[in-house]
Amino acid sequence: MLKNLFDWLNSIGIKMPGDNLFQFITSRVMLAVLLSLIISTVFGKKLINYLRKKQVGETVRDLGLAGEQQKKGTPTMGGLIIILAIVVPTLLLADVSKVYILLMLFATVWMGLIGFIDDYLKIRAKRIAQEQGIAYKKGDKDGLAGWFKVLGQVVLGIAVATTLMFNDSVSAYREFTGTTVPANADTIVVKLNGKERVMVKANEPVTTIPFVKSHEFNYSKLLPKAMRGITWLIYVLAVIFIVTAVSNASNLTDGIDGLATGVSAIIGIGLGIFAYASGDSRLAEYLNILYVPGIGELSIFIAAMIGACIGFLWYNSYPAQVFMGDTGSLMLGGVIASLAFLVRKELLIPILCAVFFVETLSVTLQVSYFKYTKKKYGEGRRIFLMSPLHHHYQKKGFHESKIVTRFWIVTILCVAFAIVTLKIR
Repeated sequence: MLKNLFDWLNSIGIKMPGDNLFQFITSRVMLAVLLSLIISTVFGKKLINYLRKKQVGETVRDLGLAGEQQKKGTPTMGGLIIILAIVVPTLLLADVSKVYILLMLFATVWMGLIGFIDDYLKIRAKRIAQEQGIAYKKGDKDGLAGWFKVLGQVVLGIAVATTLMFNDSVSAYREFTGTTVPANADTIVVKLNGKERVMVKANEPVTTIPFVKSHEFNYSKLLPKAMRGITWLIYVLAVIFIVTAVSNASNLTDGIDGLATGVSAIIGIGLGIFAYASGDSRLAEYLNILYVPGIGELSIFIAAMIGACIGFLWYNSYPAQVFMGDTGSLMLGGVIASLAFLVRKELLIPILCAVFFVETLSVTLQVSYFKYTKKKYGEGRRIFLMSPLHHHYQKKGFHESKIVTRFWIVTILCVAFAIVTLKIR
């Protein structure tokens, strides 16, 4: 809002002190990180005290893990801290007239709301059980129905896909490699190393593909030429699937102190670099990636997300004073997946979100193998001591802090590798 306010004042000839600060993305990125850190640390403490006062505590299942009983009663729904620390700096510092900013604000609030309702219903069920003198066990069907959470993720996927496909403010440009530019083509000219290069607007859903020289994938190629009129449907289904998968994967990863929060912050750094590069025509041309006008503004939103996660880690690192709950984990996963599509890097999700992917894979393999062996041998067998994977390492005797730190290191390596793929073809 401040960015829009200063722009409006300049348009009517009013010069305000410090307004130049809001003209540069880099300065607003730094301000967004700083402001989100202040909100998450200062106001976070107040919210934790409020949640503790209202007895909004976590119920811990007896899984035989070291230190789990000490976590009982730790305030949950701390994802509200992250949401607040993302939304406020974004509203103040980003250009809220950009469709990308509006879409990500919707994603944050929408997925946060879905997670909040789920957390609230679980807490209410716990209180009712206590009032009735009934033993409460976490895992009972007391939160949102699984199909309802999936429905919320589907709504977000549809919103992201339809915006990218049909909104007139959304466009992407690729380098023109032919001999003659079509007369009716929408083009821009970029000057790089003293040479003028032409970039042509892509009228189909396209994305950057790693390790391939052409560095571009067109979704229409998934269909025969006669059916390419329904490419939009394939694209919508792809967005829904990935948004749902990453959101649930983030939820699975949020099992020990600081894990999902730290991993999300590191992934955010990678996405922020992609957003900044894709929004600069010269950088996009130099790296041979799609140029997406206006996408650089997302750097402010991503900076706020990174700052919010780091500030939340002040209270969420071992031993955690607060858990993010589904309010935070579902939201972060949905936001990360949505950002990947907006910067046209969704094919890098398996690399960027490697920890999320492995955690989900461990659960899938464990459940599938258990069912298979139970059917074949009459007794279920396990691949891991426990799933998700972080619990397997806990069972092996690794301390939470060591597991979390090593998963962070793996994520740093994966994000660095994802960035390097821009030049490995």
